[in-house]
Amino acid sequence: MNTRALWWIALAFTLMWIWMEWMKFTAPKPPAQPAAQMQQDVPAASQAGAVPTGSGNGGAVQADAPSVQAGAESAGRVHVKTDVLDMEFDLKGGDLRVVKLLKYAHSSEEKDKPFLLMSDSGPLFHILQNGLTTPDKDAPAPTHKMTWRTLKKDYTLQGDTLQVPFVWEGNGLKVTKVYTLKKGHYDLTVTYTVENHTARPWQGSLYSQLKRNRYEPNKSRLIWTYTGPAFYDPENKYHKVSFDDLLKQPVTAKQAQGGWVAMIQHYFLSAVVPDQQAINTYYAKPLANDIYVAGVVGPLKQAPVNGSVQFSHTYYVGPVIEENLAPLAEGLELTKDFGMLTWLAEPIFWVLKAIHSVVGNWGWSIILLVVLIKLAFYKLSETSYRSMARLRKFQPKLQQLKENYGDDKQLFQQKLMQLYKEEKINPMGGCLPILVQMPVFIALYWVLLYSVELRQAPWLGWIQDLSAPDPYYILPVIMGISMWLQMKLNPTAMMDETQQKVMQLMPFIFTIFFLWFPSGLVLYWVVNNILTVAQQWYITRKIEQED
Repeated sequence: MNTRALWWIALAFTLMWIWMEWMKFTAPKPPAQPAAQMQQDVPAASQAGAVPTGSGNGGAVQADAPSVQAGAESAGRVHVKTDVLDMEFDLKGGDLRVVKLLKYAHSSEEKDKPFLLMSDSGPLFHILQNGLTTPDKDAPAPTHKMTWRTLKKDYTLQGDTLQVPFVWEGNGLKVTKVYTLKKGHYDLTVTYTVENHTARPWQGSLYSQLKRNRYEPNKSRLIWTYTGPAFYDPENKYHKVSFDDLLKQPVTAKQAQGGWVAMIQHYFLSAVVPDQQAINTYYAKPLANDIYVAGVVGPLKQAPVNGSVQFSHTYYVGPVIEENLAPLAEGLELTKDFGMLTWLAEPIFWVLKAIHSVVGNWGWSIILLVVLIKLAFYKLSETSYRSMARLRKFQPKLQQLKENYGDDKQLFQQKLMQLYKEEKINPMGGCLPILVQMPVFIALYWVLLYSVELRQAPWLGWIQDLSAPDPYYILPVIMGISMWLQMKLNPTAMMDETQQKVMQLMPFIFTIFFLWFPSGLVLYWVVNNILTVAQQWYITRKIEQED
């Protein structure tokens, strides 16, 4: 096995990927769910020894308004701003309706516009709701459908901490909801204090839920990344439940100690982290208007007559940065999903960050990382390239065999094996070294694809965003040239004329394919190819000189 074989494998995977994407593009949309399955969007309170099964204090999702998505009717906005977050809460439900990330630009073309993670208007619908629900149908409880009041409509972080209070009163119950935000943090907590002035004990549960549609801004059509709900619990660990999965089978009343629920997308996420010591109940399902909800209900608590009780959840709305996520809950850092090769990708990313801490540029960090990887695998690569160089050396003999015995394939194979034995050539000598290196390169691919640190990170000159395609296609063209040079260094006598013509087209095909790849990934391939060509040329020349 040599580089040509890898190109064939790459082409096969590429064609399969294009076919799968085409099937997804042309496939009919899943049928709409019956209204009876989708109309409830308020969970029931957790019962002692039971799980939520109904809607409790619920109501149907409202129809779309001209400027506000379904289920997001407004009762007035409260603007909250910290050094990293610009948010809008609504008095209807005290919901978090708008989140802008001040440290991240919306796009390379709109660098002055902060990235919009959550919104209740426009093509993106993504909001966070919370409320109290009670098993007693006659008892008051402020769900996300109730209207709250607050002292003012504008809050700005001045010190290290900012608190934003909301108040609701009804039928002898007074509830104070306080959002607490911290300087430099993308996590915030909500704390409910329930004061019971009714004639009997009150009991209820805190629920928090994320609603969103399928839309994701700036999503690449060529590179697939997951957008949708994700869960974590001690039994099943980190797992995704896609929107399509929810249409087939909603998640209902799944109980677990601790855990969390999130809506994740490329580079960013919103997450709800309940009490990690309590038994929580998770759910996810489709609603009307192609909107989906995923949430969690906390344990049932009681407020005695003239007494009080508190509930609390933690939220995260921001970039997928492991150092921010790991302290909040077990497994939350896994939302930076490197797939099956996480065990290998994480140390590679650690090395990449260490290099960046020294050089201060992610482009040069990628280049130096590839150099280190090539040095680490130098001996293995040398074995592979020596094998190919020896095959190249015997190309005249191989060509002669093809001319003499090409019409009799069985006899040709016998003569070929005899030649390999006489010349002590191992035709598979280049296979194992390449197979050993492939997991490393695949892991590095996922590191470069999923690291938000590279989003809109400049390299030099015309490359001002390593997560975006090369605007002038210079790197893809260099990559195509390097592939062509690599092909010229490989033996071709074993291929027939048709195969040789196909292989001659491979650099051109891959150049076209990589035109729309993020420039950081293309930079990795360019540097790797250039180093490969240099090493292969050196070894081939050395063997020729030895002869």
